[in-house]
Order: sequence, then structure tokens, then C-alpha cells
Amino acid sequence: MSYAQSASLTIFAWILGGVLTICAGLTSAELATAIPKTGGAIKYIEYTYGKLPGFLLGWAQSIIYFPANIAALSIIFSTQFIHLFHFSDDFLLPVAIGTGLTVTIINLLGTKIAANVQSFTLIVKMIPIIVIVVAGLFMPATTEVSLFPVVAGKNVGFIQGLSGALLATMFAYDGWLGVGNVAGEMKRPEKDLPKAIVFGLLFITGIYALINFVFLKTLPIEAIAGNKNAASDASTIIFGLIGGKIVTIGILISVYGALNGYTMTGIRVPYALALEKMIPFSGYFSKLSKRFTVPYVAGLFQFFIAVVMMFLGTFDLLTDMLVFVMWLFSILIFLAVFILRKREPDLLRPYKVPFYPVIPIVAIIGGLFILVTTLFTQPFLALTGILITLLGVPVYFFQQSKA
Repeated sequence: MSYAQSASLTIFAWILGGVLTICAGLTSAELATAIPKTGGAIKYIEYTYGKLPGFLLGWAQSIIYFPANIAALSIIFSTQFIHLFHFSDDFLLPVAIGTGLTVTIINLLGTKIAANVQSFTLIVKMIPIIVIVVAGLFMPATTEVSLFPVVAGKNVGFIQGLSGALLATMFAYDGWLGVGNVAGEMKRPEKDLPKAIVFGLLFITGIYALINFVFLKTLPIEAIAGNKNAASDASTIIFGLIGGKIVTIGILISVYGALNGYTMTGIRVPYALALEKMIPFSGYFSKLSKRFTVPYVAGLFQFFIAVVMMFLGTFDLLTDMLVFVMWLFSILIFLAVFILRKREPDLLRPYKVPFYPVIPIVAIIGGLFILVTTLFTQPFLALTGILITLLGVPVYFFQQSKA
């Protein structure tokens, strides 16, 4: 909301982000079913463009994407935690580091424990959000919300406001790339998969749009923009002091679960690269702990980068950078659908993206809008993400020369 500075543009960005996510999910799912290899997006890129681009995605995930997610979510958790217990802001970084550390330790103790944590938090995850939405919708508005016409705030241009707001919302929609991974469990993926993607992501889009509408009708936008405790503040107004604290605890559990999920997945990316000797010190990164068979070096490495990011960047900076970098590769994935349809028309495709080529084109246009506007509005952030990704090129060729 700090980007849009208006209720109408904020809600519009959430809905537009949901539409782009649905198009992205429908498009990438075709590759997920046609190239059902362990490694997901890395293998789609590698299969279509070659080993170097595939490696660069794995490199970007290891150096930017997963550590930035862990850093950002740890900061979110810490912000809510110190607000709940009225601690000083001086505790923000220590609590964030401690949160990331506990999740890393949980994952180093074995996949079973980490999976149990994930299962518990998945059950709890939607409860505070749904409670806020249902109660907030029936509560009388304390501030006027105008959704039409869609305009930016007084101090920001429309394109600048939309691009910043859209980049911020795409962090919340993150995870769409894995929606096609359940295709192997479906009897009729060509029919069931698009339904699951569309209805699932429509539900999420609706929830996000509604909860932001509730925030906007509960608090003035000036009190929300840049406020990391907006959910807690709105909950306190809706449910009272005790109810607000209970909802905040639910949010903390939800964030902890998301943090656990990224940690669990993230430590296996450098491990997978190390098994193919594609990164320096592959011998260390491929090591598994004897008792829990977990890639512990990769886990500690990921945590170390996340801590560095906590010190160097704010939450918004981290999330914007990871979204920008991942959309670079996402566009390559969308283009891969066109390339493979022409190059390998006989490739077995249990599921094909509906309304081809319209939906992939919409996904590509949306991705290009995010990339181009970010380059103009936040050039330092965009160029930093690109530079870190390109640092993987000499690493790749160095490792190839050793092979």
C-alpha cells in the first residue's frame, strides 16, 4: 500500500497479481507434466535452453531466492513478535536471526520433524486470515473505501504505483511454480489440473483482496502504508485487545510454517547442484548428516546468506529483489512452452495449457511489465539481482573446466 497510496490501486494490484499468477500457473503446469523430473523449474529451463541457464536458476535460487524468502519471513515474524510482546525495536534483528536459526535446526533434525511442523502450520495457516475477513466484512467501516475509479495516490504516478504494488503482491502469490507437481497424482490431469489451478488460485486471490479490503475499511491508508503491524492493528480494532493478540499468534504460526517450507525446500537446491558437481565445494554441499540424512552444510550456508540479507536489506527490498529475479526465469519458462511445442510436437503432454496461446502470452506480458517497470523505478535493485545471477556464469565454467 505504500507504493499505491490508494485503496483502489491496492485492491486492483492484488486482483491483477492473482490473474497473472493463474496464467503463470496454467502455463508452467504444461512443462511440469511434460518434464516430470526432480528439480522442477531448473529441469524445465535445462531441458529447453541447456545446462548453463538451468544452473543459473539453481544458482539464483541458492544465493537470492530462498535466502531472501527466509530473511524476509524472519523479519515479518520478528516484527509481529516484538509488537505482540511490546519489545523494543532493538530486538528486531536478534529475534529474526533466532527465528531463522530455530527453523534451520528443525530441518537439520530430519525431514520427518520438518514435515510435521509443516503439516501443523498448514492447518493453522488460513484460520487467522479467514477469521479477520469474515469478522471484518460484517463490521461497520471506520474509514471510507473507494474502489472506483482505479487511481494512484496523490504523490505517486499510476504506472509507478502499480508496478511497485504489483511487485509487492507477487511475493504473497509466490509458490505458483509448484502447482503442476501434483499432476502425477491425478487421473485426468488435462481436465482436473486447470480446475485445481484456477479455483485454488481464485480462492487465494479472493482472500488476499478481501483481507486488504478489510484492512482499508478498518484503518486509514496512511496508517497501513509501510506498517508491518497492519494485521495486528486491524485485528485489535475488530476483536479487541485479547482477540487481536490471539489472531496475531495465529499469524505468527502461519509465518513460521511458510519459513519452514522455504527452508526445507531451499537446502536441497545447492545439494542437488553439488551432486552434479556444478558448484564450488560440491564435496561439502553434498554431505548428509549421518543420523538424519540431511544436507547440513547446504542448510547452514543458506542460513548464513539469509542472516547477511537481514543485516543488509529491509523486508520490501528483499522481497522485491527475489520476485524480480524469479520473474526473469519465469518468462523463460513461459517461452519454453512455445519453443517445445514447435521443437518437439510429439512430446507427451498429459496436460496442455488451455486457450493456447492467449494464456501464456498474458503471463509473458505480465512478467515483462514487472521486469521493465522495476528496471525503471528501482534500477539498483534490479541490476543487483541481475549481477548476482550473472556471477554464476564464471562459477559454472570454472566447475566445467574441473570436470
